[in-house]
Amino acid sequence: MAEQYDLIVLGSGPGGYVAAIRAAQLGLKTAIVERENLGGICLNWGCIPTKALLRSAEVFHQMKHAKAYGLAADNVSADIAAVVARSRGVAKQLNQGVTHLMKKNKIAVHMGAGVLKAPGTLEVTSDKGTETLTAKHIIVATGARARDLPFAPADGNRVWTYRHAMTPKELPSNLLVIGSGAIGIEFASFYNDMGSKVTVVEALDRVVPVEDADVSAFLEKSLTKQGLTVLTGAGVEALTVGATGVKAKIKTKDGKVTEGDYSHVIVAIGIVPNTEAIGLEALGVKTERGIIQVDGYGRTGIPGLWAIGDVTPGPWLAHKASHEGVTTAEAIAAELGNKDVHPHPLDRSNIPGCTYCHPQIASVGLTEAKAKEAGHEIKVGNFPFIGNGKAIALGESDGFVKTVFDAKTGELLGAHMVGAEVTEMIQGFVIGKTLETTEAELINTVFPHPTISESMHESVLSAFGRTIHM
Repeated sequence: MAEQYDLIVLGSGPGGYVAAIRAAQLGLKTAIVERENLGGICLNWGCIPTKALLRSAEVFHQMKHAKAYGLAADNVSADIAAVVARSRGVAKQLNQGVTHLMKKNKIAVHMGAGVLKAPGTLEVTSDKGTETLTAKHIIVATGARARDLPFAPADGNRVWTYRHAMTPKELPSNLLVIGSGAIGIEFASFYNDMGSKVTVVEALDRVVPVEDADVSAFLEKSLTKQGLTVLTGAGVEALTVGATGVKAKIKTKDGKVTEGDYSHVIVAIGIVPNTEAIGLEALGVKTERGIIQVDGYGRTGIPGLWAIGDVTPGPWLAHKASHEGVTTAEAIAAELGNKDVHPHPLDRSNIPGCTYCHPQIASVGLTEAKAKEAGHEIKVGNFPFIGNGKAIALGESDGFVKTVFDAKTGELLGAHMVGAEVTEMIQGFVIGKTLETTEAELINTVFPHPTISESMHESVLSAFGRTIHM
């Protein structure tokens, strides 16, 4: 007899486990299916352990620059094995936390690979055998994996994906990073701080190309100042992998092809959704390049089948997946008769993006260019950290806050930040956009002193010709 549930969640990443918890809170009999580790890629091999690595690199960076603070820290060194061990310990702690949350919320956990066999039916296979689960609703939250280069697939030895880069057996002496999105730039920043010579190759005309052009320009200048080599408008033509290194042919923006020797290569050219071999085709689920098409609540068009997270259209971010998990769980509860939940469809324009390189990047909403393309008449504010007392006191005066407003209505269209702690500050602008704030509310908000967040206020003032400290 198949186990019957109200909801089965296939995948336990930040979308899946959050959806399961919210569904359980709403009284639904819920199960979660996971083939590897509870918490998924983000918790075990992505967002959290990489931030642990980057924290170690940040502390190491500060130790090497202790003299600037009137301190002495001579002959400092890094133990890459210990740095990795700390990162893995953080991941293990949070994995155990998710396990606890499943028990606390009485969510049944089925470890194994799940395949959709029919609407409402999921077959789970593990080393213990195969079991069949049934449910009124199923959420697909199987996430994504790193995209390989077709001519040089990752081998875990010399050619790495992010997963290999998190557990290096040795510190690269000369590292090539292909791709300058968030993953590529974070690892480039980490290994540079740890002492590797780093080269970044980006096919488009600027690094972190989804960010505002001013942020991209500032970051490239900062990375170059830190000693990285940044090649934009360039492409890797070929990789020849040997026992002790990799030869790379790189075509630069001027059309010339050069050959360089590297100890290791990180491939960070995007992700592939994990939607193969889980039974979607047989059910007639609509996908585009493997991405499941959904409405604002996660409906796939197949009754009772939903999808969230990296298997759906972007941005492919953990917090977007978690938000979708709550929305979809509440939509399912409403369909099952709960009249006390009122889910709202996902608004992608209010999803922040954060990159934890050095310096940090954070943004929400439209860039200046995108706002113009959308037909807005705009007002733009910009305030540099060099005008902020707290940033100067911290020794972190490199950075700025940029804000974009609709000139006619005062609507906050976008905010873009680069510098110390901006990933913590961006939420202020996210809340403002969610509340549909205008410049008037932001101008009249009291920001605490001394904080770097005062730069947010000054940027708004700048857009309307009222800057105080610059």
